[in-house]
Formats: sequence, structure tokens, C-alpha cells
Amino acid sequence: MQHTILAVGGSPRAGGNSDKLIAAAVEGASRLCPAEALHLRDYTFSACVGCEACRKAKTCAKFHDGMGLIYPQVESARGLILASPVHNYNVTAWIKAFFDRLYPYYNFGEQRPGEWSSRLAGQGRKAGLMAVAEQHPGDAGLQRTLESMRLPLEALGYEIVAELPVYGVFARGRVTQDTEVMAQAEALGQSLAQSLIAT
Repeated sequence: MQHTILAVGGSPRAGGNSDKLIAAAVEGASRLCPAEALHLRDYTFSACVGCEACRKAKTCAKFHDGMGLIYPQVESARGLILASPVHNYNVTAWIKAFFDRLYPYYNFGEQRPGEWSSRLAGQGRKAGLMAVAEQHPGDAGLQRTLESMRLPLEALGYEIVAELPVYGVFARGRVTQDTEVMAQAEALGQSLAQSLIAT
């Protein structure tokens, strides 16, 4: 499989800090392998309604929307970068809906609760996470935001190779003035690419 990285931005604000971090990470990754950015706000898709039709269909059978364009990109990219600003102590609604709509990738036994597995597991998939907050170090919201991205990805079969918490930034695009943070975002992308190539 080609060592492709998909960077998914969960911010509703175009040109904001999450977008700048995504761009830097893609630049770093692109030095070693194909990488591209995808912003969830550019797609129209519904939140999961829990119909569970995907348990048999192995794809979302309820909605035919923007996620139908996103699924193939997720499947073809072994590397995934996620970036979200902190919204109300957690990920944005776009990121949450994105994760919920990845439910078709799970396999479940007949007994509930019972055994389950992910169809994305065992493929050497790896990920890097970035979260940006107005608050300063020690704020629980940013750590919760990272955890809310980390746990679903691990359950889906991704190894998290890098995380970047960014504190004290709010104004649109302000993060670009912090050269150290921008360098760290670039390094996150490069580190993910290196990790994929090494496996």
C-alpha cells in the first residue's frame, strides 16, 4: 500500500489555527510521502443515528452524503493526522460526527455486548494528533480533546505516534507567529511519515 497520509481538519473556521497546523504537518509529511489535507467543514454529512444497518452492510446504509467521499480517502491512507480546536472542553462537532460515522468499520458478534473488531486493524495504520486551545497549560479541555481523538483511533486499529497540544492561541491564524509550534507541527507530519516508511 502506498504510504499516503490524510490530514483531517475539524475546525469550522477557515484559515484558523487548526488549518495552519494541518498545513505545516502536511508540508513535513510531504517531504517523505504523499500527503493531503481534508477539512470536514467542506463536506456535508449527517451525524450517526445509531440505526446499526452498517453492521450488515459494512458501510453506511442510512445516509448517502459527504462521508461517502471521505471513506475511500480514509481507507487508502495508512497515515492519519487529526487536528481540532477545543470546543466546550472537547473536540468539535465535526470531529465527533466523523468518528461516529466510522462505525461501519467495526465487526460485531451477535451477542451484545460481546466481541468486536475493526476492519482497519492489522494494516500498520498510524496517526498523529493536534489540538489547539485558548487556555493555558494545565487546562483539562485540551487533554480531553486529545483523548477524544486518541481513543477512537486506537479502537479502530491506529497506533498513535505523536501528539501536539497547543495552548494559549485563539485569534485566527495566530499560531503562525509561534515558530516553535509551527516547527513542531511540521515535525509531527514528518515523524508520522518516517514511522510509516519504517514499517
